Amino acid sequence: MVNNKDNEFPILRTERLILRKLTEEDASSLFKYWSDNEVTRYMNINTFTNTCEARNMINLLNILFEKKQAIRWGIYSKTLECLIGTCGYNSGLKQEEYIGEIGYELGSHYWGKGFMAEALNAILDYGFKDLNLNRIEAYVMLENEKSINLLEKLYFQKEGILREHGCYKNGFWDEYIFSLLKRDRS
Repeated sequence: MVNNKDNEFPILRTERLILRKLTEEDASSLFKYWSDNEVTRYMNINTFTNTCEARNMINLLNILFEKKQAIRWGIYSKTLECLIGTCGYNSGLKQEEYIGEIGYELGSHYWGKGFMAEALNAILDYGFKDLNLNRIEAYVMLENEKSINLLEKLYFQKEGILREHGCYKNGFWDEYIFSLLKRDRS
């Protein structure tokens, strides 16, 4: 189910999750995840050292949504009654764009429980139906086996390796490029 008015942040609901706009009240929860080296290991951010960094990131993500450059949902577990991670589109929000790029992370306590697959299914549907995307991409570091397995479970196709495509933590990294086409979900 989607709440989708122009310029209003969409709220997505699944069986176990609510995907909603991040607020400053989420800073302490997100700091817990973004300060965990295991969670940020494959992210293009440095591990956070204080909650101010989390507040600044939340503000940046919300500004990017207002400018129609990106959208990042907070993933809220209905049963656990807490924020467990984030996911969203790093691109693809402009009307003339037909390709979107997803990104996501989850607190390590919630790994292996199917939460991210459930959240990504919701944003994939949103991307194809509401954003009118034709292609959704994901870039994954070669060593990130959990993310690779998740994308393959969601029927993304591995297209190849982009040499030194990512620049994270002061170094260049090779990345797999994965894609899912609208017709693949029909």
